[in-house]
Amino acid sequence: MSARRGIPDEPYGTDWRGGSVVVPRRHPVPGPQDPTETPGPGDASPMDEATELRSSDTPSSTAAPAPRAASAAPGSSDPAQRDSDHAPRDSDSAPRGTGATPLSGGGVPLVPVDPERDRRIARRRRLLIIETVLVLAISLGQSAWYSILRIIERMTRGVPLAKQTSTLNASVTPGRPWLDLGYQLSDIAFGVVPALLAIYLLATVNPPRGGVRHRLGLVGPRWGHDLGAGVVIAAAIGIPGLGLYAASRALGINTTVQASALQGAWWVIPVLILAAVMNAVLEETVMIGYLITRWLQVGWSTLTVVLASALIRGTYHLYQGWGGFLGNVVMGAVLGLIFTRTRRLLPLVVAHTVLDVVSFVGYALLAPHLSWL
Repeated sequence: MSARRGIPDEPYGTDWRGGSVVVPRRHPVPGPQDPTETPGPGDASPMDEATELRSSDTPSSTAAPAPRAASAAPGSSDPAQRDSDHAPRDSDSAPRGTGATPLSGGGVPLVPVDPERDRRIARRRRLLIIETVLVLAISLGQSAWYSILRIIERMTRGVPLAKQTSTLNASVTPGRPWLDLGYQLSDIAFGVVPALLAIYLLATVNPPRGGVRHRLGLVGPRWGHDLGAGVVIAAAIGIPGLGLYAASRALGINTTVQASALQGAWWVIPVLILAAVMNAVLEETVMIGYLITRWLQVGWSTLTVVLASALIRGTYHLYQGWGGFLGNVVMGAVLGLIFTRTRRLLPLVVAHTVLDVVSFVGYALLAPHLSWL
């Protein structure tokens, strides 16, 4: 209290009535939550997970001030009350725009600073980045690295790219179909393991809000819609893709892609269909469902995440040439944007499966009859 009776030293958030000071109870303002922690059952938030993660990284530098003192009634002539109304406040002395935290009367920040929480968040984000690097290193990231080496070898071979051939689905043991079938089925079975690992990590390590199935859109009742959407996406990507492939070959910046070299066995068509499904599940689960989810949890922007995923996709197709690289970057960007808007992974898997089935099976059926393929 000041020397004058009834005038409080702490005018901010106080009230003066009848010569007594009433200080309202101050409730602590909770700080931002840890963005990498999973909410408990019953927690609900309308905020998108990625936006919530990014917005919660930096604690708010300001907090809502406590209620101001009740002003004197109009026309009041009490000098003590007038002095209380116009007394300086702590927040009034802080320069505006400096991000200074308003202080309570005792000089304690209303938003507590928690360096340990910030260190914990930073550590978890580093761990998520390391996790994504390791998943890529045993799957499509490894393919991207070998594709870089392959294109260097092709560019320095002394033969134009347009006169070179990239063979997909090649026979491992020609002349021994049953053993070759064993190799083909083994490649397909082990090929989906990185996708299963990615889903397992999403489900057990910092799982997204609502669970993995909800986050990837692998829930009903829109299965029929997803199938139809996948066919439409395949047509929208595949038709321009054929034009890009033809143009890149004409420009001499792409190899001739032999989509299938499996011939002379009854199991060729079923194996090619299974290979198409495997490619679709692997690529869309890892490159779209897993990486986009994880990198948004890290706090990267949607545009950065989509472009990074698309560039990696293009890189592991670089062995085909620069046309294959460009076409798959565009495809990856389109699929990534679709996923960030719809949160449905199945249409992308269906679209990729349709594209590969048409390429693999169509080539196997038509190549013996069309010399230009």
